[in-house]
Amino acid sequence: MSAQNPTPSRRRRLSLPVLLAGSVASLILALGLSPTVAAFTAQIRNTADTAATGTLIMQETNADNTVICNSTDGGSVSTNAATCATINKYGGSVTMVPGQTVSTDIKIKNTGTAAAKAFSLTPGSCTQSNNGSPNGSATNLCATLTLVITQGSTTIYSGSLSGFSAKIDILNKINATSVAAGATIPFTFAVTLPSSAGNTYAGLQVSQPLTWDFSTDA
Repeated sequence: MSAQNPTPSRRRRLSLPVLLAGSVASLILALGLSPTVAAFTAQIRNTADTAATGTLIMQETNADNTVICNSTDGGSVSTNAATCATINKYGGSVTMVPGQTVSTDIKIKNTGTAAAKAFSLTPGSCTQSNNGSPNGSATNLCATLTLVITQGSTTIYSGSLSGFSAKIDILNKINATSVAAGATIPFTFAVTLPSSAGNTYAGLQVSQPLTWDFSTDA
């Protein structure tokens, strides 16, 4: 008995899976060999990402700017604290007489790049000593000499040298919130020997250290 050949419809059913399998394999191969599919992209590259610190530097000058003291005179901005012995805010007179007032104008400037949000003046103790010889017998010259500190029309302090003992918030006194970089604030110090002072106050002198402070921390 001879073998029967598949009918055309059966041959089509047999060849369809083979054809599909071949097509899928060809597609996979084609995808594997094809380049990556393109896409839209966007990018920003920042090149100016920097940070730097500012400076807070104090400068004190006399009225005509011929004498200058800087807070960096002590070495560098790392220490930023200096001793100034060339600007005498009490005038430095050694010949005062009863009833005389000696006034001294000075200026404090922020020469740094950061604003000072706190500004203060702190006095040290007033001490008395002899001014050459002969000397009077009074022992209370610090309590006798009076001091008036003004900033424009604002009085910062008024009283005796011995009474000048507490730290003063300058910004609060002048109704300001900061000392901007580059800003200058002038002050006047007026020291008076009362007219009631007699011979017992002759040949005496006083000394009192004063410290100015800036801070970026209010």
